[in-house]
Amino acid sequence: MRILCVGDVVGGAGCAHLRKTLPGIKRLYGVDICIVNGENAADGNGLTPSAAVHIFDSGADVITGGNHTFRRRELYDVLDKNPALLRPANYPASAPGRGLYMVDRGRYQVAVISLLGVVYLEPLACPFDTLDLLLKEAGNPRFCIVDFHAEATAEKKALAYYADGRISALVGTHTHVQTADEQILPEGTGFLTDVGMTGPVQSVLGVKPEQSIAKMRGKLPVRFSTAEGPCQLNAVLLTLDDATGKTIGIERLNIL
Repeated sequence: MRILCVGDVVGGAGCAHLRKTLPGIKRLYGVDICIVNGENAADGNGLTPSAAVHIFDSGADVITGGNHTFRRRELYDVLDKNPALLRPANYPASAPGRGLYMVDRGRYQVAVISLLGVVYLEPLACPFDTLDLLLKEAGNPRFCIVDFHAEATAEKKALAYYADGRISALVGTHTHVQTADEQILPEGTGFLTDVGMTGPVQSVLGVKPEQSIAKMRGKLPVRFSTAEGPCQLNAVLLTLDDATGKTIGIERLNIL
């Protein structure tokens, strides 16, 4: 089985590039399931219902979330209604939506889990404990992909080792910079610290450079907007063993 995980889509430019490139990537690599992080797909930040529809129509089977998922209140009802649109599972149960979705392909089911890190981010429930609870809830599925939206590299890698052999793969999102440490851990779990982003190449994490510079130099609030120009799509392609659910191949992709 081949699963494609696409890095954070940034703004309208990222959405347009996703629509342009994703269908061809799926055909070229024979992708069975596509997971896209969409928590920044709206211009400004957050995710709007229309941006979510755009991502699904572009070829995503599941959209995962992050710390900006709840920025747009108009998304709240959609989070409750669409089980394939995830928010981090370690938010309180009172939050809209859910953090686990089972992709049902008839002959196999794939659990997709969205989690948020707590180092340098929101003081949510422990992602380690939350993962344990979700795996039990899902019946310890053979196939399981975790999108861990986290700031700290150490937290991402620690959770991957903690889950090694119990999940198919853990991929990090949030930093918008693709890392070069793709690997298969000793018990068969695939891992990449950060998938990267889908958005403008000449940018600071998708934002116009001059705006990021002004914020960092002046220390005052600055309204960010998505940069212009050519875009890239960062993703990771996972090949899973059909019998065991473990990762047997992992490849980073960067599509201009």
